Amino acid sequence: MSTNNTLIRSLHDLGLAAWFGGYLMGAVGLNGAAASARDRTERLTISSKGWARWVPVQLAALIAHGIGGVGLIAANRGRLAVQQQGRANTAVKLGLTAAALGASGWSAVLGAKIAKSSVVDREGGEGATEPDAGTSADLAAVQKQQRILQWVTPVITAALIVLAAQQGEQQRVGVLRKLLS
Repeated sequence: MSTNNTLIRSLHDLGLAAWFGGYLMGAVGLNGAAASARDRTERLTISSKGWARWVPVQLAALIAHGIGGVGLIAANRGRLAVQQQGRANTAVKLGLTAAALGASGWSAVLGAKIAKSSVVDREGGEGATEPDAGTSADLAAVQKQQRILQWVTPVITAALIVLAAQQGEQQRVGVLRKLLS
């Protein structure tokens, strides 16, 4: 039986990398650049359009990561059955993945509200996640939530990357033990 899991590892890791990198670039690059637009209403529009263009890539990344994650659990079920650290790592990763999915989903809901405010209500702000004196109270509340939430997904997915590396090291120890026995 082959133990080569290159495809599922690649799906898992590339999906996670795109998830992490996309959200980090959006928070730092896209939202930051949109804040430099001269027109306050254009700031929200630019950011919203950029995020909307990212959605198909993000969905593909989430699907790839999910397929890869399920595939890795299936491929490593024997090791996970006997290696308590591997099971614990997998459980933590599953919990964090659920939290990152929740944060990503909530961020998308808030982003849609911001986009609607920019297009329908012609509202603006200091930046995509920073209200200004002319911002309505409703939009300001959404922007304040998004200002915090935009960092939650990159932090959680960074933790997932670290845990994936740790799990790779745990697997190496398992292979070494098998070779020595």
